[in-house]
Amino acid sequence: MKRDQISPYPELEKTIEKARQRPITQERREVLQVLIDYIQSKRDQSQEINLNFICTHNSRRSQFSQIWAQTAADYFGVPARCFSGGVEITAFNKRAVASIMRSGFTVKAEGENNPVYSVFYSDQNAPITAFSKLFDDPINEAERFAAIMTCGHADENCPFIPGTERRIPVRYEDPKAFDDTEEEAARYDERSLQIASELFYVFSRV
Repeated sequence: MKRDQISPYPELEKTIEKARQRPITQERREVLQVLIDYIQSKRDQSQEINLNFICTHNSRRSQFSQIWAQTAADYFGVPARCFSGGVEITAFNKRAVASIMRSGFTVKAEGENNPVYSVFYSDQNAPITAFSKLFDDPINEAERFAAIMTCGHADENCPFIPGTERRIPVRYEDPKAFDDTEEEAARYDERSLQIASELFYVFSRV
């Protein structure tokens, strides 16, 4: 598990170090083990690793998850393709975008109503493309994938997702509850760091 696969921006490297030092409870480790086992089995069989992180609006938790998962996969040299999607199109929430930027990513946006964001973790690597979309958007092209359900609503209201090879619930609390409060930025950063911590743990175990 060599790590010198990418050279993250210095501020992002600090966030990654902080995330990797964050404790993960045994209960969460058990939740994450299902995802670890899926990735490992695909790698052992030399098959494509496609992960689609799904939440209802594809605006906060699933976006955090896609970005951190792709960063972690590249960090550890695991050949995974990480996507995200939802069941309704809204926008990558501006508060979540701001949190990603505070973490050390460089972000460029195109468009207005549902901007397409290019999220850079390094000058040497292609950016992650992030915008709100349906889980089966053409950009998520993959015949077979694991559907990682990041919110309860989507998990409970999407009984069937075409193309799903494995459905894995990895739920997170929604920072939306703190929108327009004094705690907003801290709560978004807390959720982002939790997701970073858990996904770096996942890919460190493959």
